[in-house]
Amino acid sequence: MADGSASVMDYKEHEKTYKNFINFSKVGILAALTFVLVIAMIGFGGTAGTVWASITTIATVIAVGVGMASGDRSHIVPGIVFLLACVVTAVLTI
Repeated sequence: MADGSASVMDYKEHEKTYKNFINFSKVGILAALTFVLVIAMIGFGGTAGTVWASITTIATVIAVGVGMASGDRSHIVPGIVFLLACVVTAVLTI
């Protein structure tokens, strides 16, 4: 029964939560795609692929931390690591 005692929604907090969710989603998707490339490096790159996969994994973990702390530009650093991983994977597998 509506008695008028329901609390009012805090739209400012709602917008902040939504913004953080979107930033986390961008960073998470880029990290997942980078880890797919790491698997390709290990599978097709031989010893050099394993070394580059280790370096890329460490760089991805650091990039995710930096990305989550960056606010609106959260996708920049993980995106750069992803693009570098794309280049390294292409070089190792061709």
